Amino acid sequence: MTMTKRSSGTVVVMGRLPQVGVGKRRLARDVGDLAAWRFYRNTLYGLLRRLGGDARWQVCFAVTPDRTGSRIQGMPPGVTVIPQGRGNLGQRMGRLLRNAPRGPVVIVGSDIPDIRTRHLRAAFSVLGRRGWVFGPAGDGGYWLVGAARRPCLKLPLPFDKVRWSGPDALADTLAGLKGATFGLLERLDDVDSGADLARRGFRSRFKSC
Repeated sequence: MTMTKRSSGTVVVMGRLPQVGVGKRRLARDVGDLAAWRFYRNTLYGLLRRLGGDARWQVCFAVTPDRTGSRIQGMPPGVTVIPQGRGNLGQRMGRLLRNAPRGPVVIVGSDIPDIRTRHLRAAFSVLGRRGWVFGPAGDGGYWLVGAARRPCLKLPLPFDKVRWSGPDALADTLAGLKGATFGLLERLDDVDSGADLARRGFRSRFKSC
């Protein structure tokens, strides 16, 4: 990855190739495969367009499966596609943090409709003062993780003992920081079910035919 001179950091969006019948399975059980695919595709591409158009950071789309990068059509300008690699979520995030260009790096999920550029500005602002930043989610996880990665800062990764996909994911990660400084952003939530979709007023827009 090559960072432009105007970039002050790297934003990595983690996600998968949008395919009907793949991913967002809980949502698909409620609204159907086609509606779940429409929601995820529109959310992902909307996020990449918003973030990729900002010169304050470089944007990478870290995709899984790894060999699907060449099959992704219509990537917004300024977005580089890279593979996530193998392993559990913590191993993949750790690899992305370590391999990003020098400077602060922030990782976000691809299925959170409310992410805006102001959230990324806030994250990088926190990383100007502290070693880590997190965006809490209502289910006990987090929608954003970032690390300052200053030249003098060794980066011990806090993901080894995290119970993923449960209510303790954020608490476990913070415990793994072992005294490193961190800041928290506002809470945002992803969309995992038909009820989540309806609560946000999206149900009719993505209704299956």
